[in-house]
Amino acid sequence: VFLSLQLFGTIVWILVASTRVPLPLLQGWVMFVAVTAWFLSIVFLSVFLFGYANRIAVNWNQADFIFHGATFVFYFGAFLLQAATTSLHHFPRKFNSTTQERILSGREYNISIAASV
Repeated sequence: VFLSLQLFGTIVWILVASTRVPLPLLQGWVMFVAVTAWFLSIVFLSVFLFGYANRIAVNWNQADFIFHGATFVFYFGAFLLQAATTSLHHFPRKFNSTTQERILSGREYNISIAASV
């Protein structure tokens, strides 16, 4: 489970970072969630790999449940924000400009869809 969290967190991190960021507040939260969940899962995995779980008197089943529940809530919120950013692709970048530059280009739109999923 931890390795899949690492893999998908890294993919989201790469996909969001590979596009122009039209809405820094929204996509900044998506990056924060992806990087934080990735880092915490490394820490959690290290606790088990190096045997600290046997030395620390914690209900690890409950800790695992809480960790994954919180990660689900944060990733779901990040999904909603990334999907909202993706849905704005057809709006112009500057409303008072004479050019018709879109918020997301066709390539960035496809990457943003992949990051949302």
